[in-house]
Amino acid sequence: MLKTVFTINLDEKIQPGQVAIGKFDGINPCVVAVTTSDKVLLHNPLRRSQQSSERNWNQPSAGIDVSFLNVNQTIRSIAVGCLKVNSEADVLILGTPTSILTYDVINNVDIFYREIPDGANALVVGHIGSIESPLAIAGGNCAIQGFDYEGNDCYWTVTGDNITTLALWDIDGDNHNELIVGSEDYDIRIFKEESIFLEMSETDSVKCVCPLMGGCFAYALVNGTVGVYSKKERLWRIKSKNQAICIYGFDINNDGRPELITGWSSGKIDARNMETGEVIFKDNLSSSIAAILSADYNLDGLIELIVVSISGEIKGYQANLGTERPQPLLDLTYEQETIRDLMKRKQNLLLELRNYESNVQFSTTADTTIHGKASTEDDQYGAIPADTQLKSALILNIEDSKPSVDLTLQTTNETIIRMVVIFAEGIFKGESHVVHPLESEVSGTLNIPLRPPKDIPIDLHIKSIVGYKGSYHFHVFELSRHLPRFSMYALRKNVNLPESSKPRGWVNFTIMDKVGKICLWLNRNFLLVEEFEYLESLDITFTSLRDNKLLIFEMDGKTGSFTIRTNSLEVAGEIVQSLAVDYLNLADLKSTVDFPEDIDNLKKLINKVEEMQSVRASIDADIAENSVAVRSLVVRSEDARLLGEWKMVKQLYMDLNVLNRELIHEYQIRSRNHKDLVDSLKQINIIIQKAANLRVGPSKTKIVQLCRLAIKDNNLNSLARIICRGEA
Repeated sequence: MLKTVFTINLDEKIQPGQVAIGKFDGINPCVVAVTTSDKVLLHNPLRRSQQSSERNWNQPSAGIDVSFLNVNQTIRSIAVGCLKVNSEADVLILGTPTSILTYDVINNVDIFYREIPDGANALVVGHIGSIESPLAIAGGNCAIQGFDYEGNDCYWTVTGDNITTLALWDIDGDNHNELIVGSEDYDIRIFKEESIFLEMSETDSVKCVCPLMGGCFAYALVNGTVGVYSKKERLWRIKSKNQAICIYGFDINNDGRPELITGWSSGKIDARNMETGEVIFKDNLSSSIAAILSADYNLDGLIELIVVSISGEIKGYQANLGTERPQPLLDLTYEQETIRDLMKRKQNLLLELRNYESNVQFSTTADTTIHGKASTEDDQYGAIPADTQLKSALILNIEDSKPSVDLTLQTTNETIIRMVVIFAEGIFKGESHVVHPLESEVSGTLNIPLRPPKDIPIDLHIKSIVGYKGSYHFHVFELSRHLPRFSMYALRKNVNLPESSKPRGWVNFTIMDKVGKICLWLNRNFLLVEEFEYLESLDITFTSLRDNKLLIFEMDGKTGSFTIRTNSLEVAGEIVQSLAVDYLNLADLKSTVDFPEDIDNLKKLINKVEEMQSVRASIDADIAENSVAVRSLVVRSEDARLLGEWKMVKQLYMDLNVLNRELIHEYQIRSRNHKDLVDSLKQINIIIQKAANLRVGPSKTKIVQLCRLAIKDNNLNSLARIICRGEA
């Protein structure tokens, strides 16, 4: 389906994920990549394309093809795109741990340089929302910033953790791009300008995301998972023992729909159907994949799929649409693997058929069953009564030293449960959990404690092996259970708590829905022994099974005033989002809040940031002063050497050594100061994100915008009022 049209060897080691392709003169594409020595490599294929020899495209890269840029900083991310309005020339954008640099490759000049304390772990260039000019958007330590061609800060928002990947795509079809953000807290968030539009939780850190078609986009996780979402609905996903380094959407069969191309750490690339995940093409490179791109790289008028490996190999593919000889749909290796898989399935089916035949041969009729117990032959061959059922229940276990949600499985007769496998996301280390009771503990009932680390709804897919104690063959029962979002909270009945015992933190808002509708939300999202029926007002207390802290709901049925009391700002935000967005579908929700512990922590962080910024300015001044002294000593020592004053030379070099040690020590202090500063800013950004989750729609966006202005104007003391009252 794809044929190789060229192979180029750069003879340089490439950093995975740090490769881009752009038209810096507006016409000819160039590959730009970051080498393992933190140099920026530029490969220009123009000379090769002017020489029509096909052999020329399969030779090692000549020196005239490659040039280098020295940035003298650690490069974390790279992007290429057009930033200037009414221009077709791309610019090169580099992200470092402390800054963003935009560079004009053709004219060899810097366009702008901006310091970013949060760093630039990921970069993307393009239009977002209704902002007219294209932006260079950098994601760092929880914060996302966008800069225009002149370096003006035009966009700012925050997310939950360190950002690992960014992409721009029109998800909802309104002709305005949304920002897809992947982060280390296992979440994929889609921002509509500054506010969160959609949010999906995954099972590991997000490695990369890429747009496909319509509202579809693909994602890859650190644990080897690759999948596709259509808005918030997952279409499919697969998991590999290798890590997906990069993903890309490219139409390899000219059907008008892109396939998902994945580059793996093993050097394999594969193309999958966007809607089903079926593999339709495979190939292998000699080393791990660094990036997958597309461009008309050999300037023949056709777009190539370009694969770059970490060893510096660039391989170009084109769709093989020739009519001379029909090409096989898959390569020979894939056909062999398919035959092998089919033979394996055939053997498994034959084995299963023999088991069924044995069960039929040795099964007993109802007349041979004595007092409800099967005969010895039945025990041996595993034939169980046809009416055997496996029942399940979810029960809160608050008596244990480690409270949990117990999944209870029980058979309806004297059969036993030999083993259980549970598949679920975000609850186990990995995605599955196997329970195999000891021989002395085997029975028809099995309790499995579950402790979800996060408040997310979870679907449990259960496979249980059931039979008799003496059986050699067992039957597999499959069932599914839904674990509610707030299953780790136990209801406390008949509680009259004094005000001093209630949580100090609270959020209050007004909703026009009746109490009965809120009761339905409680029934759906909490594990309750008895469901709530219609109530005129609410005063309900839950206890967290994780930390034994209280969660209280209060609602006045007449005024619609709803109050959530908890000492966790994060828990309050999750409840507001679940109730107002997922259940009531509210377009806007204002609230007033007070979380004394988080506000006190915020004030401490603000004071700490101000102190560290002051210390940093002082250290920078000392370093600049010592640098001037070093230059002076070097000049004086060289003059003394030329004059032959060796005693003076020795003294000057001793002074130079002392100054050098001071410079190293000051740099180490500055480095530690910067690390503490970044950590503090991250905590401030996380508090802002949690506070924004206490509102919905425009009110949520307003909180982020006001906090951005406060930080931009260095008016950090107003952050507390913005978070509590929603106004500056």
